[in-house]
Amino acid sequence: MLYREMGKTGDKVSILGFGCMRFQEINGRIDVQRTERQLLQAIDSGVNYLDTAYVYHGGKSESFLGEVLAKEIRNKVKIATKLPTYMIQSRRGMEEVLETQLKRLKTDRIDYYLLHMLTDFASWETMKSLGILDFLQKAKRDGKIIHTGFSFHGDRENFKLIVDDYDWDMCQIQYNYLDEYYQAGTEGLKYAASKGLGVVVMEPLRGGRLVGRIPAEVENIWHRAKTQRTPAEWALRWVWDHPEVTMLLSGMNEEAHISENIQIAGGAYSNSLPKEELAIVDRVKEVYQKLLKIGCTGCRYCMPCPAGVDIPNCLGIYNDKHLFHTKRTKIHYFLMTSGLVGGVPAYASLCIGCGKCEKVCPQHLEIRRYLKDVVRTMQYPAMKQLIWLVRWGIRGFTFLKKRKGSSVDF
Repeated sequence: MLYREMGKTGDKVSILGFGCMRFQEINGRIDVQRTERQLLQAIDSGVNYLDTAYVYHGGKSESFLGEVLAKEIRNKVKIATKLPTYMIQSRRGMEEVLETQLKRLKTDRIDYYLLHMLTDFASWETMKSLGILDFLQKAKRDGKIIHTGFSFHGDRENFKLIVDDYDWDMCQIQYNYLDEYYQAGTEGLKYAASKGLGVVVMEPLRGGRLVGRIPAEVENIWHRAKTQRTPAEWALRWVWDHPEVTMLLSGMNEEAHISENIQIAGGAYSNSLPKEELAIVDRVKEVYQKLLKIGCTGCRYCMPCPAGVDIPNCLGIYNDKHLFHTKRTKIHYFLMTSGLVGGVPAYASLCIGCGKCEKVCPQHLEIRRYLKDVVRTMQYPAMKQLIWLVRWGIRGFTFLKKRKGSSVDF
């Protein structure tokens, strides 16, 4: 495992951090035993930075970490968690959230305390009007917070204004080879580093969109490369190649992914990719930019939807249709959103246009407009009636099978 300094703090942190937003679940709850094994696997391999937040897994991410870290490994790691700025309405509210987080995490200190999801300078100004400066100063003086930072989802000009307005220790930005000029981007990355801030990168694989199932056009480019790497290694090495990046976070929930990422992190030095390899990544980026219709990363901040729409699933399947040029995605969309699998309908036309999702989307997507596109291109006409017919057919087949034993097969 390689390590870099977290800006002016001087902390040596692993270049690979464990993102705690996408733990494995069973029936909607964290798979405690498996996830604990995964965390310990990562920590034993040198990962020393865990990133969580007040709202992850419905508030259970922090509590789960508290249970794991109570087992004499707390001092081996740095804990980063976040104040949910979008929920805060008073100075007292800040205190109550912090105390709750300390109890959940079973710790007396939070190593890196971030303001969660600042979107522009106005959102920072709002927090100042509520007393955030005094709150942070007191919490640091009391030893409850060691270092301060913020996670950001806005444009680079607003990012710079926030960087300059407070003595931050670090910041967290979205960054990958598709988002080189998106939000804070490369310019923001270099600006923050020049001010002495550690820079933590989230979404290095764009919510997994850059790995797993790969479009044929992209796969051909990777296959022709002189140096053979997995799509994950190409994407992670591209981020780590920037010396201004302190670390990247990976929401690792598969043992194989943890092992692969740790192996890559053992040799991912900055400025190590030659020009010809960077050119290969650029060609892949061009293909993705032509194919991708919606910049959804699957973070699920938009959930739950008041009308029951599974927004990330709807948008993800819509993207898959354009990435992989297959008609089967329409059938997949029906199966995954009709309620036949999972029991609860979650298709796009359930949207009531309330706009709640757009207010919290880190990517600032026009979700309501995109859901209309999903309905137009992916959804069968008379969806409710079609679901009723399919269910009626299944009940009929089930009845016949019971009457005739195994002679009916479906």
